[in-house]
Order: sequence, then structure tokens, then C-alpha cells
Amino acid sequence: MADNDNNDRISAGDPSSESGPPGQISGQAAEAELNAYAIERLSLAFETSAKRWELIVYPSLFAFIILAAYGFYLIFSLAKDVHYLAISVDTNMTVLSNNMQYMTDSVGQLSSNVRTMAVSVESMSRDVSTLEPILTSMQDMDQAIQSIPYTMANMRGDMATMNRNIGRPLQFMNWFMPW
Repeated sequence: MADNDNNDRISAGDPSSESGPPGQISGQAAEAELNAYAIERLSLAFETSAKRWELIVYPSLFAFIILAAYGFYLIFSLAKDVHYLAISVDTNMTVLSNNMQYMTDSVGQLSSNVRTMAVSVESMSRDVSTLEPILTSMQDMDQAIQSIPYTMANMRGDMATMNRNIGRPLQFMNWFMPW
């Protein structure tokens, strides 16, 4: 290969090949041959190293592509789940908004009912103040009813006395009566 390079230089008119003594040309040829041998060893070492790197890089590249595809799938799946979540939250927020409106209406109605009750209670308090004379009459009636048991006790005593006074003569007369 070195001879071909040397011949190519001479035929191309390379000035370094024509000038100089003949011993120098052979030294240059040996140096060129040495350089060619070094380059060939470098290329072999590079090829061997490249083959080793191919055993590492290609599977790593394949694994990276698989992991990238899986990562894309995960991100796509997450985006789809977030989309469904957003739709669900939107639907639930609409329902919540409607329920809040209904609750606001109910609280407003409750407020008006409480106002009506307050007016009714105020009217009742005025009506109770007019019942005070009736309360006095009821207290008098209560006292009168409390005196009824004493009166009844007196009547019972009087009836017992009368029974004793009338009962003995009537027993005597019952012996004479045929019925």
C-alpha cells in the first residue's frame, strides 16, 4: 500500500518525491509505510472498539426507545385521565352550583318564614297580656275548687252522723215490715 502511495505521488508530480537523495526517498517510504501500518492498526483498534460499543450502544438505544415509548404511553394515559377528571369535576361543579342556588332559595324562604313567626309571636304576647283578667278569675276559681274537698269532708261527716241517728230506729222498724 505504501508503494501505491509513493507511485501516486511521483505520477502526480509531488515535489517532495522528486527532490532529495535516493536514500532519503527510501526513508520517506519507510516512514509512509510505518504511518500506513499505524493507521491500519488504529483502524483495526477502532473497528474492534466500535464492535464492543455496538454491543453496548445498540441494546441501550433499543432499551431507550422502548422506555421512551412507555413514557409516552404513561404521559398519554395520564393526560386522558386528567381529561376525564376535568370533565367529572366540571359536571360535579355544575350540580353543586345548582344545589347551592336551591339552598340559597330555601334559606331565603326560611328567612321570610322566621319573619312571619316573629310577627305571630309578637301578636301572641299582646294577646297574653289581654288574658291577665282571665288569669285572676282562674286563680279565684282555683281557690274555690280547693275549698270543695273541705266542704265534701264536712258533708261526709254530717251524713255519717245522720246515718247513725236514723239507722238504729229504722233497723227496729225493719223487723215489723214484711218486705
